[in-house]
Amino acid sequence: MKAIGFRAVRSLVTLLFCVTLVFVILRAAGDPSEELLPPETPPDIRQDYRVQWGLDRPIVVQYLNFLGRVARGDLGESFASDLPATELVMQAIPKTILLGGSAFLLATLIGMSLGVTAALRHGTAVDRSLIAAAVLGYSMPVFFLGILLILVFALQLRVLPSSGSSSPVHLILPTITLALPLAGRVARFARTATLEVMGKPFIRTARAKGLSQLAVILGHALPNAMVPLLMFFGIEIGLILSGAVVTETIFAWPGLGRLLVDSVNMRDLPVVQAVILMITLIIVLSNLFVDILHALLDPKVSLARTLGGAG
Repeated sequence: MKAIGFRAVRSLVTLLFCVTLVFVILRAAGDPSEELLPPETPPDIRQDYRVQWGLDRPIVVQYLNFLGRVARGDLGESFASDLPATELVMQAIPKTILLGGSAFLLATLIGMSLGVTAALRHGTAVDRSLIAAAVLGYSMPVFFLGILLILVFALQLRVLPSSGSSSPVHLILPTITLALPLAGRVARFARTATLEVMGKPFIRTARAKGLSQLAVILGHALPNAMVPLLMFFGIEIGLILSGAVVTETIFAWPGLGRLLVDSVNMRDLPVVQAVILMITLIIVLSNLFVDILHALLDPKVSLARTLGGAG
């Protein structure tokens, strides 16, 4: 419990640092009234809006007021729509979870299949070909892959929509765009983890007992290879969210990524801060969960050591 409490405090510090950094950078980037109000707006009207939004106060006062509202669960109201920032974020979260979850499942299915197959054919042409495909997958920029898929499947073949989210078909191209680079990274990591496990004595013992290759892989190799893969997947959560920002913008997918880009363009500070806070919270909680799960699955790793050396 002491170790979990230590990690929880460290997670709160991480959240505070990220929110503070975003708060300072956004206010240093310019006056939101310049973006949100027409150029011909009279100075006195512009000043009234700045007072209404609290931008006329010293930045230290703005920051303290912001922390106080966050502590109460109040992230302010959007400068552009006057809707609560929390409401806008909560509307966008399901779409991002749907896209990210679909991409994660597809990438895991493809990556694990390629990685395990490459490990079992280690040193052969199959191994080299699969790893080359994996390297190509994770080396391709998300924005390039997304545009390429739109050109081929939406503009040339006209079999899939290029934007929107009104039907399950609209999910196909964004999911592939987000999943393929991740699948390449999963394949390489799964190959390495499987090769390491396949050389262990208990694998030789299982084979000596007459177990089939499939039984050895499913019953002994994969469960042990999943322990390091869990840590890898925890790190990839952040990369999926960062990739979702680009993917959602390309395909006009109404999730957190697109909301973040639109809000940054409009200098909608409360919404940007709310989105960053939510993304940081998701990453911190997912990594905390993976750390605890890793310690529970691997008896050689103490919980205190996994959670950062506490206790």
